[in-house]
Amino acid sequence: MAQIIHYREKCIGCNACVEIAFDRWRMSKKDGKATLLKAKNKKGIYTITISEDEVAVNKLAAKNCPPKIIKVINSHPY
Repeated sequence: MAQIIHYREKCIGCNACVEIAFDRWRMSKKDGKATLLKAKNKKGIYTITISEDEVAVNKLAAKNCPPKIIKVINSHPY
């Protein structure tokens, strides 16, 4: 298992994460920022636990995020 952390307030709405990992990300029609689907919000920081099969595509989304506000953390020590 792994975790995605999204600092949504700093999102610039570039759509890169949605284009790379559509199953996990959507653009909000309300404010034009990316939304991490099914994530929990705690003071503007969104988190969700994901399965190992989602890690690679979301790491690619994080890498391509211009403001670098997406973090993917593996729970494995290796």
